[in-house]
Amino acid sequence: MISFVKAHACGNDFLILEEEVAGRAHADLARRLCARNTGIGADGIEFVDRSRNRPGDFFLRLFNADGSEAELSGNGTRCVAAWLAFNEGIKQVALGTHGGIRTCRVVESAGTEYLIESEMGVPRVMPRTIRLPDIGDVEGAMVSVGNPHFVLFVETDDFSTHGMPWQELGARISGSPLFPHGTNVEFVRVHSTGEIAFRIFERGCGPTMSSGTGTCAASAAAMTLRGTGRELQAIAQGGPQRTVWAGGETTMLLTGPAEIICQGQALHAQSIHIPAGVNSL
Repeated sequence: MISFVKAHACGNDFLILEEEVAGRAHADLARRLCARNTGIGADGIEFVDRSRNRPGDFFLRLFNADGSEAELSGNGTRCVAAWLAFNEGIKQVALGTHGGIRTCRVVESAGTEYLIESEMGVPRVMPRTIRLPDIGDVEGAMVSVGNPHFVLFVETDDFSTHGMPWQELGARISGSPLFPHGTNVEFVRVHSTGEIAFRIFERGCGPTMSSGTGTCAASAAAMTLRGTGRELQAIAQGGPQRTVWAGGETTMLLTGPAEIICQGQALHAQSIHIPAGVNSL
């Protein structure tokens, strides 16, 4: 049996497991446990490493639902911060990731619900036009917030563009050979100088309700290329988050909710081979 916690941030859901549980079976556990119909169901797993030989107070490894490992997740990091606050009373924590350290602070809490501000690092925005077979040129921007994003701007209420639904174009861009390691894709509509709406095709799991790094990437692109204000309400399908960025080499702040859903034991995970000597929670 493997013990787990499930949490979500604006509908972007994650399982939280201790690193020592995984052995070398991270990818298998992610594929098995994240499956919507035959597992617990989640967009990914955050494995929490408590050893002191890694950056941060704790180190996180993120595996997507398809078993691929990603640099970090803003929402996943926030879910872990919420769990540490709920379970251990930690109200501020520096979480190491492969995309850098992200410091999270609890702003408000009520029961299992938390509002958390995260330091998300310095966004890098580079305008870029890509050419896709049978589609042609797609104008957008490459944005890095510790992981890769391609952001494009749309004018339609349903976020369709280039004659196709955003989900279809997102899949084409995310899996394009132009991005050998894949990329997250955001479709952004600017509502005003203080508000944007967007949709997300996430590398490794497809369309998602929300994304913390996607929120930051969409906001940074809108601030840099569309002249919005430096404080934005960014609305995904799972709800709004708030971004603040002064520009330059300053860090972007992301504020949004996270909620602990449940904790339990995955019985069927015992069929996954985990090296001897590795214990569950």
